[in-house]
Amino acid sequence: MATLLGKHISLRALEPEDLNFLFSIENDESFWEISNTQLPFSKYILKNYIENAHQDIYEAKQYRFVICNTANTPVGMIDLFEFEPQHSRVGIGLLVLPNYQRKGYASEALELVIEYAFTRLNAHQLFANITQDNNKSIALFEKFNFKIAGTKKDWIFFNNGYKNELLYQLIKH
Repeated sequence: MATLLGKHISLRALEPEDLNFLFSIENDESFWEISNTQLPFSKYILKNYIENAHQDIYEAKQYRFVICNTANTPVGMIDLFEFEPQHSRVGIGLLVLPNYQRKGYASEALELVIEYAFTRLNAHQLFANITQDNNKSIALFEKFNFKIAGTKKDWIFFNNGYKNELLYQLIKH
């Protein structure tokens, strides 16, 4: 899969040199709520993940892009997941590291992935699962015309409490 280029970012495949970057993100407990992670990952497991990240999205049903700024510094990741070619749909997950937020990287990454999914994957619809209290993500996805399709009550258990999760969809017309 080729690199996707924007004005201020690029989206590229995972590379072996991303191991420490991936290790720091996957083992940062502040991100575990959105990733449904409960235990830390070893570098060995993540190294194997990177080695298999070349799999085609049609085979793996998912794909992870690294978001890089103009200095080619990784600033986050945007994932396509639960890809269903038969039903022409795919989920989107997005994470930008706190130091790089509010610089437009998330917006540009989401715009590039929406275009990619609709034109290259021939998706009919995209979806995102966002906890009801994640106002930054809600505002971002609504900016790109994602609409609430439903609420999953008490869906996420984290820090001894339940949260509702909103299902957002963008349907190509």
